[in-house]
Formats: sequence, structure tokens, C-alpha cells
Amino acid sequence: MNKTITIAHGNGGAENQELIRKIFYKHFKNDLLEQSEDAAVLELGAKSAMTTDSFTVSPIFFPGGDIGKLAVCGTCNDLAMMGAKPRFLTCSVIIEEGFGTRELEKIVRSMKKELELNGALIVSGDTKVVPKGSVDQIFINTTGIGEVIYEGISSHNLKEETAIIVSRDVGAHGATIFATREGIALESSLETDCKSLYPEVEALIDAGVEIVAMRDATRGGVAAVLNEWASASDICIEIEEEKIPVREQVQGICELLGFEATMLANEGTFVLALPQKDAHKALEVMRKSHQSAQIIGKVTTAHPGRVILNSTWGTKRFLDLPTGELLPRIC
Repeated sequence: MNKTITIAHGNGGAENQELIRKIFYKHFKNDLLEQSEDAAVLELGAKSAMTTDSFTVSPIFFPGGDIGKLAVCGTCNDLAMMGAKPRFLTCSVIIEEGFGTRELEKIVRSMKKELELNGALIVSGDTKVVPKGSVDQIFINTTGIGEVIYEGISSHNLKEETAIIVSRDVGAHGATIFATREGIALESSLETDCKSLYPEVEALIDAGVEIVAMRDATRGGVAAVLNEWASASDICIEIEEEKIPVREQVQGICELLGFEATMLANEGTFVLALPQKDAHKALEVMRKSHQSAQIIGKVTTAHPGRVILNSTWGTKRFLDLPTGELLPRIC
């Protein structure tokens, strides 16, 4: 039976405890969470990384994922991009009165699956229920702590002879959210790229690849990452347009609506900067996860602080940061 959540479920009393026990604790149970009271007590013997994020995606269920999967992947991926193995997460949930318990448990199961893939645990959390109309169904905040296993990753370290690789085809998440939100029917299936990236990062580290910088290309897409790097290191990044992998369905949506695939959000795609001598070795490792991984460009000194897109026609143009509300509430 799909019961609905009421204001009473957020009052700290019996209903609240039942909700926590039957849905959250049922799936997130572990020794640290069991011992946690107002805060979890953790042993952090190694250098650690910490991040936090809030998730308000609309719709909350979409092809290939949901807000729960997105919340765990988003936070764990931010840790992975700093060379850290995800270990501990907190989870705070704001739920709209009337939300279904069946849908809530589906979201929590998605979170559990991604936690297991990362080898991470929920160690503390909070649940709030607000009146109808105060939020759009459900908002989730997650904070993550990870153990740094590869040090020195920084967007300030890019220099000449640095190659730029993208881990797979770009723009799938943004295109999927838009198509689902607007009811656009596609001839073939299009799913979000939402995925936990730590296993791919771990494979690069195990292969002995020298990593200069990594960033998951979420809001603002690949274009935002490259522009941030160019500014941080005061260098120029030159990208070959024909090398950027874009799925046919994503390209179709871009042509229909005037978007650029490089500016669409991703949730399981990252950009890697590394010495050119390691580029092909890294590409070989990355293609074990996605055949569409590609070396798309390099660092130069042509226009410091800018990103240049070299077109298939032999022309050049600046690839700028996205502006305006391209696609709000995609994560």
C-alpha cells in the first residue's frame, strides 16, 4: 500500500520514528549509524576531502535514475574528482506533505545501491516534512567525506603539453531531463549518464596515470569546466570540435532547441587533464568503461584564460561560459 507522508511524520514523535525506521534505517543500517546520536563519531586517520550538495531535480524520476541516485552520485563524484575514496555521507531530506512512501522507498533504494558501489556509508541524517506547496515533492542534501588516495589534483596546475580527455559522450543528463520534462518523444532510448565515477578514477590511479586535474561536468557542462580551468591556470585550452563525443539523440535535441552539447549538464561524465605522454594510456583505461571516451584537446598559450573551439571547417571561435537559465533544476 502506498501511504502518503503527513506533517505528523516530521514532528519528531512516533510517526517520525516509524518513517525513519521503516524506510531510511532499513536500507542505510550500519554500525556507525546505529551508534550515532546527534552526530556520528568518525575515525579519520588519513588526509580527507569533504563536500556538500543539495538536489532539487525536476522531475524526480527520469530515464536511468532518480533524485536519490543523483544525490549519492553527485556527492561521491565530487570526492572522487579530488582523488578521494568516498567513505561517509550524511543525508538530509525535506519532504512535501502528501508524498508517497512507495516513491520515497524507491528513492532510498537507489541511494543504497550507489552507496554500495562506492563502498560508502550513511552515518547521520535528518528528515523534515513541510506543508503542501512548500517544496516540490522532495529535496535532498548530502555531505560526503572521503579518504584522499591521490594527492596534488588542482585546476591551477595546467600548463603546455597537457592533454584534455572527456570520459564519455557529453550532455546526456541535461538532454534526458529536458526531454522527460517536456514530454519529447525520441525514436530511440535516451538515458541520463548519472553514474558513480570512483571506480573509473580508481582504475586510472591503479594504472599509474599522472593526474593533473579532474572535474565532473555537471551544471554548465564541459564548457564550464574548461573555462574554469583556463581561468585558474591562466592558460588557453584548445578543443577540437570533431573530437567531442555527442550521442545522436543529444545532438538532435541541441539542434531542435539551439543548445550546445558542451554546455548541457552531465552526472556521470568527467574531464581529465594530464601530461600528453600519459594521454593514450589513460584513454585505454577509460575506454574499458566507455568506448566513447576521447582526447578532445590540449593546453596552449594562444589566448590565456580562454577556451578555443577549432571547428571541422577550419575556423576558430571562443567557447564561453554558459549564460542565463539554460536548464534550471537539472540536479
